[in-house]
Amino acid sequence: MERDICVIVPTIREYECMRSYFANARAHDFDLSRLHVVLVTEDFCETEAMEAMLEDEDVSGEVFDGTRREEWYADHDVAEYGHIVPAASHAETSFGLLYMWANEAFEYGFFIDDDTLPHEDEDFFGTHMDNLAFEGGIEEVSSDEQWVNVLYQNADEHGLYPRGYPYSAMGETVETDTAAVETGEVVASQGLWTNVPDLDAVRILMDGDLEGQAQTRTTSRDFGEDFVAARDNYLTVCSMNLAFRREVIPAFYQLPMDDNEWDVGRFDDIWSGVFLKRACDVLDKRIYNGAPLCEHNKAPRSTFDDLNNEVPGLELNEHLWRIIDEVGDDADSYADVFEAMAAELADGDWSAYNNGAFFNYVGEHMLDWLECLSALERTAPVVENRRL
Repeated sequence: MERDICVIVPTIREYECMRSYFANARAHDFDLSRLHVVLVTEDFCETEAMEAMLEDEDVSGEVFDGTRREEWYADHDVAEYGHIVPAASHAETSFGLLYMWANEAFEYGFFIDDDTLPHEDEDFFGTHMDNLAFEGGIEEVSSDEQWVNVLYQNADEHGLYPRGYPYSAMGETVETDTAAVETGEVVASQGLWTNVPDLDAVRILMDGDLEGQAQTRTTSRDFGEDFVAARDNYLTVCSMNLAFRREVIPAFYQLPMDDNEWDVGRFDDIWSGVFLKRACDVLDKRIYNGAPLCEHNKAPRSTFDDLNNEVPGLELNEHLWRIIDEVGDDADSYADVFEAMAAELADGDWSAYNNGAFFNYVGEHMLDWLECLSALERTAPVVENRRL
């Protein structure tokens, strides 16, 4: 079978987790020859050991530290756009998206975080692929705040809201219905997480945890049927357990966090999810949520370190979705919707917000993202790996 899936893993230490994902694929008879794994790492990391792990598992893949990324940009004549992927940031997953875009064989992408493990009883890759091919009836969730809490199903008991959910949208009234989904309508599949929930630092502190995790944990019992968010409703999209179609890449840039003068961090996948949901609403597409679950084993770290990274962007997070809501109504492609949102941010006056100029910075980088993708389209497809 053609190698049509690119698995993107940002990692600096726990790359061995991928062995569990490969074992899961074998146990559920998923064809590993479809995968090409891109480990995005740093020069100070164990790149040779990462390459040896892929070789030992007999799985196609490459390891890109900072030096190799710079070489890749130069080889593809896009060195002038290297700034759109921040160094030493989770947002380096954007490099994997560029890599996918330059290789037309990849029809599907996966994001997997290195502090996760698959549930043994669930076919991780197969379930995500089934979700992307889904058609039929599925629960559709909405709220009077235009936001869907992806942890809503047992929220009365645990009271959790995920990282990136606006504080102003809390206390929402949830409504459910049934949506009829057609083949090809689902363009992203977000698997949710057991053990350590994906919370922001304020909520972790409110949960009484100083080690960056949470005292309240989730189990499989906290999740019911799979669901989609209704049109004109937003949701948090976490990139730790996610599959997507190639077509969304123009509107799925993982935003430039951490390496900026405002010190804004921790919202790269959250804001990219807001933009993707807006594009999906315009283009009549869907984001599927629920299975397959993964086990999130976030390592202990100071909650206050996360708080310091999040505080510069907390006010901006309350307003971003309102700014781009209804933008790009007439667009007919992901790139066009994304360009309209980028222009809105790049050209606006956001001085009323703390660190409002970061919105201009983000908008400019979004426009550069689209330019970079166009430049890659002008480059002939390149076979990146001897086993690709």
